[in-house]
Amino acid sequence: MQFVTPDLRLAAAEIFISLMACLILLFDLLVKDRKRTATFVATQLTLVAAALITLATSSGEISYTFSNMYVGDLMGDLLKLLLYVTVLVVLFYSRGYILEREQMAKGEYYALALFATLGMMVMISANHFVIVYVGLELLSLSLYAMVAMNRDSVPATEAAMKYFVLGALASGLLLYGMSMIYGATGTLEITAVAERLYTGQVDRMILVFGLVFVVSGVAFKLGVVPFHMWIPDVYHGAPTAVTLFIASAPKLAAFAMLVRLMVNGMIVLAQDWQAMLILLAVLSMAIGNIAAIAQTNLKRMLAYSAISHMGFMLLGMVTGVVSGDARFALNAYSSSMFYVITYVLTSAGTFGMILLLARGGLESDEIDDFRGLNKRSPWFAGMMMMMMFSMAGIPFFVGFFAKFSVLQAVVAAGYLWLAIVAVAFSLIGCFYYLRVVKIMYFEQPVSPTPIEAPAQMKILLSANSLAVALLGIFPQALMSLCAFSLLRSL
Repeated sequence: MQFVTPDLRLAAAEIFISLMACLILLFDLLVKDRKRTATFVATQLTLVAAALITLATSSGEISYTFSNMYVGDLMGDLLKLLLYVTVLVVLFYSRGYILEREQMAKGEYYALALFATLGMMVMISANHFVIVYVGLELLSLSLYAMVAMNRDSVPATEAAMKYFVLGALASGLLLYGMSMIYGATGTLEITAVAERLYTGQVDRMILVFGLVFVVSGVAFKLGVVPFHMWIPDVYHGAPTAVTLFIASAPKLAAFAMLVRLMVNGMIVLAQDWQAMLILLAVLSMAIGNIAAIAQTNLKRMLAYSAISHMGFMLLGMVTGVVSGDARFALNAYSSSMFYVITYVLTSAGTFGMILLLARGGLESDEIDDFRGLNKRSPWFAGMMMMMMFSMAGIPFFVGFFAKFSVLQAVVAAGYLWLAIVAVAFSLIGCFYYLRVVKIMYFEQPVSPTPIEAPAQMKILLSANSLAVALLGIFPQALMSLCAFSLLRSL
């Protein structure tokens, strides 16, 4: 068997981040700085450099390396660039919060963030079931450790244990499903699985059983019903800085994993996984929106909100397989991609506001903590209102166009009833988002103390809010970019 030298250029960014994460751990041991300023700056520069490497090595064509186990394409490059930006913003938002907590103010936090980023990058570019699993576990193990970093916090320790146990269960389901697919097709390479399915020379019953377990594992990472049990407890119990990380960047990797496995690998079984995803989507929108109404803790409310949003995102993936028209499928998949990106943008800004209010080591994560925010800081209240309006899908913010694009694909596929269900549950969701706005503007503050923030934090939050507003007015550029990246990748 002839040895083929792998094209390391396609994985240059991943190699760079893995080396830098190890170097930052060693560097942190040598620098005696309680604030870890040098470590923080090194982490930020690493992400910027990784973005430049990704841009420099991107060819816009589909390329494979490492015996076809790793793929480089435009969709992967775009999601990686968005991933770098998201992690940069998340770490910047978290900076002040971490400094106030001695247990978290360590170099390990930044190294774990880089290892988690590496895991997400591997998931985005994986073309082999084993590589998908390796990336997933690297992300998951890093997140388990990040959730448990504040060892003095009982809720954080409890959340980490729940996350670990349920995550191990989901990994087992995913591995079992992969083993059944391997038994039916004789390969674990995603494109090779698609070829074997296309020829029809496989045992369909075994494949469908394997598909059920794979969908279950993916559903856990997306946090959709009935694999959502960990979301509210982990969001609530984890330090808010870690909750922000979990609520944003991993959603991009989970979407990429869904596309790689379902669309690239098992599109022939579309009728089977379509029915599963419809059920998951409807249950997620129902339980997520209804359960969020009863929450008084903002982090738990946003956890159930995330469940409903991921259910909404699945609608685009479902409707992309209905028609044989490639343009129709492209529109449906790109609408889901646009939805995920805009949700990550809005979620980052929302948790950024929660971090802003967390002062003196306290968690300002109750809805009542935002009471009378307009009287304390009209500027920050306005930004939080924009985030809530976007999540609720109120025109003309980016969340409205994200929902509209998905609903358009659902109606075009002939699923009018599914669109009606989605709109109905979105209207229910408006209640708990508007409740936060009502508390900010129409109730008296608990404390009249004005809110002060560092200039950098204020600028970043303002830029985040401005992006939510501008993308709502001019969404076409991002929509077209999503469609073009998928066109060159699928």
